[in-house]
Amino acid sequence: MANTRSAEKQQRQAAKALVRNRAGKSRLKSALKKTRAAIDSGNVESGTLSTGFSEIDKAAKRGIIKDNTADRYKSRLAAAAKRNTAK
Repeated sequence: MANTRSAEKQQRQAAKALVRNRAGKSRLKSALKKTRAAIDSGNVESGTLSTGFSEIDKAAKRGIIKDNTADRYKSRLAAAAKRNTAK
């Protein structure tokens, strides 16, 4: 239980951030899953990959994931797409 007004405000802010971050993380995971599924099925189009990249960049911009994590996700998606188009 918060003892001061500032601590109560911090609790309210933390609760809002938790909901916002959870929603963003879920949205990112869904986008990654769709992009990976499209790559695995062989439907590697520029729109599919760019949509995945866009969601990753948005999550990084909002602070849901770190910049290096975003770069790693994008690198792995691009590598997977390249592997599947080479077959």
